Amino acid sequence: MHYKIEGAIRRNRKNFIIFAILWIFIAIVFVSPFAYSSHMAGINGKMDLMVFFETFGSSITHPLSTFGKVFAQGAGGTYFSTLLVVTIFYSIFFFIGFVRTAPKNEFSDIEHGSSDWSQRGEQYQILNRNNGIILAEGNYLPVDKIGNVNVLVVGRFRIW
Repeated sequence: MHYKIEGAIRRNRKNFIIFAILWIFIAIVFVSPFAYSSHMAGINGKMDLMVFFETFGSSITHPLSTFGKVFAQGAGGTYFSTLLVVTIFYSIFFFIGFVRTAPKNEFSDIEHGSSDWSQRGEQYQILNRNNGIILAEGNYLPVDKIGNVNVLVVGRFRIW
């Protein structure tokens, strides 16, 4: 189970920053106009949809000035409650995406021909770290080895 969390964190390292920037963008560009418009529409005690849509249309085009108006007009409580709801939904979608990127098994991101399958240098009892026939990154089959040094290559041979 521990490998799933580590694998998901490793896969999503770049996405954490993107998700944080997107959350800030949503908080400023969408939540502040919505909170300001709903505050202005409900200032008389009842929700006036016409005032809401007029205010929302003008405030969505100028989100940074609307963000300042939210606190100047006393709509901070509406802003933070709306931001809390949006953050909860955003966190749920983020968590679903995080869980879906978790590896299915312990060996899902390991190359099948690499030395990552062995542990604590077991491969170097047979192989060499420095020279010989290349098997994988950092693993060479020594040519001065006594015994069978035949190599079966499965796959493609490319020249770049």
